[in-house]
Amino acid sequence: MAGAPLAVIDRAHAERLDAADPLARFRERFVIDDPDTLYLDGNSLGRLPLATRERLRGIVDQWGSELVSGWHEWIELPERAGDLLAAEALGARPGEVIVTDSTTVNLFKLASAVLDIRPGAVVTDTGNFPTDRYVLDGLARRHGRELRLFDADPIHGPRPEDVETACSEGDIALVSLSHVAYRSGALADMEAIDAATSAPVLWDVSHSAGAVPIELERRGIELAVGCTYKYLNAGPGAPAFLYVREELQPTLRTPIQGWFGQRDQFQMERPYDPDPGVRGFLAGTPPILALAAVEEGARLVGEAGIGALREKAAALTELAVELHDAYLAPLGFELASPRDAARRGGHVSIAHPEAWPICRALIERAHVIPDFRGPDSIRLGLPPLYTRFTEVYDALERLRALVERGEHRLVEVSGLRVT
Repeated sequence: MAGAPLAVIDRAHAERLDAADPLARFRERFVIDDPDTLYLDGNSLGRLPLATRERLRGIVDQWGSELVSGWHEWIELPERAGDLLAAEALGARPGEVIVTDSTTVNLFKLASAVLDIRPGAVVTDTGNFPTDRYVLDGLARRHGRELRLFDADPIHGPRPEDVETACSEGDIALVSLSHVAYRSGALADMEAIDAATSAPVLWDVSHSAGAVPIELERRGIELAVGCTYKYLNAGPGAPAFLYVREELQPTLRTPIQGWFGQRDQFQMERPYDPDPGVRGFLAGTPPILALAAVEEGARLVGEAGIGALREKAAALTELAVELHDAYLAPLGFELASPRDAARRGGHVSIAHPEAWPICRALIERAHVIPDFRGPDSIRLGLPPLYTRFTEVYDALERLRALVERGEHRLVEVSGLRVT
């Protein structure tokens, strides 16, 4: 009923949700040194799985004992980790995903490969993640193409009609968008957007992989890139992945020719002859320790099940929205994410004119770790593998109390590079 008072949400409600959570047991599979610190930034960097710590120790020992002989096992890791991600997190077929380099480099490789064979403009939205826009801008200038930017709704993100309008004039070589908007958490309709343009769409799935079913093969998606250190918990600077649909692989060629992309890399006297499959997008020697961490993260996601992870992520973000409405909106906060859980990824953004000092005060005074995205958003990342419903309640309760007391006006907010 319009104008009805909001229901009171107490901690007991969050406790009941935790008690009924089928994924609760996964929390004990992660390193959590300080339970009093509420970590709501797993959409930037996931926690360390215990299995990953043990796996890395094992590979270090293997390096010590086997030396170069270890490469007989290690050399296939980019493909093995790619196939595992394909099966457990991405909904792709074997041989369509490779783990390599960074998201930025992989975006460059796939976008370049498309521009080499297609004329026309490059299309993206002004709210897309900065590295994506920077790469596309540089490539457009390098290839003498137009970079066509369109404004998407800041909360709901790019919509099919936006893409259709942006692609309505002239030749379009490539459209590049994010599946989940990094600022608001809005979840794009991949199939509808793909249908809105005849150009290939290159998707950045960094903020959805491990939290949202992506179903690349079923949806007919042709190209995608993404990182592994958020909901896939592979660690800081872990290698990213790229996806090329099998039917498209023979038509695309990487712009970075390296020996790991050679059809037979140890036939060193021969000219470059790229592997015809997704392995052709490899370049230099892969980081073995980091690739092992990708495998362990993908195994955890597979064990939990991407469907169950999606259900819990939706429930966690729904609780955050309800708490925002009841306790934060009266303090001047505004919800900066879609209200419909079906249109959200795994994080919620809340906006406030003093968001940056509030964010710093949360970290320094309330032992709550979110992150800030300018000009006015606090992002609450809620990875379903290890986040408790009571953590969401406690974090927003600490936030409410901190702002009511005005503690955010007492912190030093200058001089920090990482936000």
